[in-house]
Amino acid sequence: MLLFFTLGLFVHFVFFVSIFDIYFTSPLVHGMTPQFTPLPPPAKRLVLFVADGLRADALYELDENGNSRAPFLRNIIMYEGSWGISHTRVPTESRPGHVALIAGFYEDVSAVAKGWKENPVEFDSLFNESKYTWSWGSPDILPMFAKGASGDHVYTYSYDAKTEDFGANDATKLDTWVFDNVKDFFDTARNNQSLFSKINEEKIVFFLHLLGIDTNGHAHRPSSRDYKDNIKKVDDGVKEIVSMFKHFYGNDGKTTFIFTSDHGMTDWGFHGAGHPSETLTPLVTWGAGIKYAQKVSAQQFDDAFLKEWRLENWKRQDINQADIAPLMASLIGVPFPLNSVGILPVDYLNNTDLFKAESMFTNAVQILEQFKVKMTQKKEVTLPFLFTPFKFQVVQDLVASLLTFPLSHFVGYLLVFTVGIEVLVLSFFYRYMLTAGLIVFAGWPFLTKLWTQAKITSLSWTVFSLLLAVFPLMPVVGRTPDISLVMGAGLLVLLLSLFAVPSLIKRKGSLAKEELLVHLLQILSTVLSMYVVYSTNSSLLRKQGLPLMNQILSWAVLASSLVVPLLSSPALFQRLFSILLSLMSTYLLLSTGYEALFPLVLSCLMFVWIHMEQETLQQSGISCKKKLASIQFSYTMDITQFRQLYLDDIRRAFFLVFFLVTAFFGTGNIASINSFELASVYCFLTVFSPFMMGALMMWKILIPFVLVMCAFEAVQLTTQLSSKSLFLIVLVISDIMALHFFFLVKDYGSWLDIGTSISHYVIVMSMTIFLVFLNGLAQVLTTKKLRLRGKPKSHHM
Repeated sequence: MLLFFTLGLFVHFVFFVSIFDIYFTSPLVHGMTPQFTPLPPPAKRLVLFVADGLRADALYELDENGNSRAPFLRNIIMYEGSWGISHTRVPTESRPGHVALIAGFYEDVSAVAKGWKENPVEFDSLFNESKYTWSWGSPDILPMFAKGASGDHVYTYSYDAKTEDFGANDATKLDTWVFDNVKDFFDTARNNQSLFSKINEEKIVFFLHLLGIDTNGHAHRPSSRDYKDNIKKVDDGVKEIVSMFKHFYGNDGKTTFIFTSDHGMTDWGFHGAGHPSETLTPLVTWGAGIKYAQKVSAQQFDDAFLKEWRLENWKRQDINQADIAPLMASLIGVPFPLNSVGILPVDYLNNTDLFKAESMFTNAVQILEQFKVKMTQKKEVTLPFLFTPFKFQVVQDLVASLLTFPLSHFVGYLLVFTVGIEVLVLSFFYRYMLTAGLIVFAGWPFLTKLWTQAKITSLSWTVFSLLLAVFPLMPVVGRTPDISLVMGAGLLVLLLSLFAVPSLIKRKGSLAKEELLVHLLQILSTVLSMYVVYSTNSSLLRKQGLPLMNQILSWAVLASSLVVPLLSSPALFQRLFSILLSLMSTYLLLSTGYEALFPLVLSCLMFVWIHMEQETLQQSGISCKKKLASIQFSYTMDITQFRQLYLDDIRRAFFLVFFLVTAFFGTGNIASINSFELASVYCFLTVFSPFMMGALMMWKILIPFVLVMCAFEAVQLTTQLSSKSLFLIVLVISDIMALHFFFLVKDYGSWLDIGTSISHYVIVMSMTIFLVFLNGLAQVLTTKKLRLRGKPKSHHM
């Protein structure tokens, strides 16, 4: 058993770690051959303006007076160049946005190792492929592209990082600094022969990073006057820079201008996720190699932006953000960035069909080169028999083998299995899926012969299934404490306890007296729990704090909850009932409202489940040697009583997994521990102690788990099935769920989406590993016997 436990932990630990190796290893490869269009490019130089944090609608829309906030750029759209929307990808942050623009690939997920602050792997970019690049702007962006550049041809000019102050009165000074320094740079070049020579070379890039709009958006929101006025300042600055370039180069017509943004911003001044206000950014291009403005009579888009912006008569051409990198490379004739996945937007090009065709071919070869290198690398680290080219024949054989099954049986089994697994997976996103599953469970006896064979048992199963189905519909966050429900749950427990007293009194012998004493002790524990809950709540309402005696009683009940059941009889239902009473006493202390009823209803369904499985066993023709009343839990089992696995055992294992997930999401779960109220632990302590409070709330989560696992121990015993066999089926089902979440792990999207997808996988994998621990705990609680006098021993059948 120890070897099995150790091996299981190791295997699932490997699975757990594997997601970081598979999903969060850099996808970038190196060693590709540079690809460039062999024909002469239309431009000698390119000027890239990136207005950080600028939304598409903020630039294109007209103000309340019907005027444009950026008249120069709007004039470009209507008369000189091409325009559209650049669709960014999440996470909509500055670093991945600029990498997509300048290097042509999206978020490198291995950046998680660097806290998302920088790209941990060197990459090729337009700047690296250029003859020279000069850049001005934020110290957070510019060094990233100079760091990985080969040689000394990427020059950066940044202001002090302290200047990026969200609380500053005028963030437009960040953009003014850039425009002023570019002007000073060209003034200097006129008197510096070496610099003058460089900026008159071909294949050069000028990059202006404008951070003022983003800073004002964070500080004042995009709807603010500061944000909108900053757009006007940027438009004026771009106009001045364009005029300066034309004058400096003597209107030679060899300069291409591109104006865009790295990401947008929400109405409340944030970005990072996938809202359209964050992913839709402007793109305006003009100059050498760019098509002139095109007037059209109609355009087909799914949105109403054209009409809102009054640009419905000017051709709009949307592209993906990474497509801008190959566009810029083709315009100045440099190799496409080696790691780029962008697709050349040929509709922006004003050139011959031959040039467009050659550029498209170069783009395709450049992307193919990455595939070839990636395939070679994968082949080198993969066993030969596991790395084979895809053949349509691994498909024909599979279909042929599946067709050998009777179609009706195959479709039925596949449908039931698929729906069951999907319900479990969807329950992680939508708790009400558990309600749907429990409603189906309620109808199970009526779909079989169980209803005619055991009407009372079947009716009980249906009633408790429907009662349990209510809990996933109840709210998790924002529950209003209702002590009356806790007291009601306590009274129900007492009522059930009192029903068992007469049968214990009738029994004779020293063991019977001992068992009666234990039972009365548990009744007393329930009464004390009810008293402590009521007394503590009253004291706190009077603002008198937690009474010391209540605190002592609470910890005493908690300490005894795992010991007292071991003093009870190992008879199946007596031991299970004893476990319920002890754990319910603790659960009452940790409850504030309706959740106090959850373990009680869950346990009632578990008791009926044991009876139902006994009935299904008889229905299938498997002989039952003992009645439920005479079965006892035993630590050492007679393996001659075990039977082989049947198809129905898969259903039993599925029931267990479903009940475990229901226990997990019934009232609260570890995935949303902030949904638990601190009032849950006020019977134990009121002084803030995160670790102690967290441990108590964790135990509250585990109690329903323990109840389900103890019932499962009884199911294994009554159905004469080896615990290892049935438990392995459970692990297989759990691992299929884990595999499902494995493929749902995201290495794209907002960082919140990525983190949530990892959390789901971790929860399922942890639950799989945790089943091993729960199985061991359930075995101890059900099979171990302590005596009030004498040595402890384990009972045998």
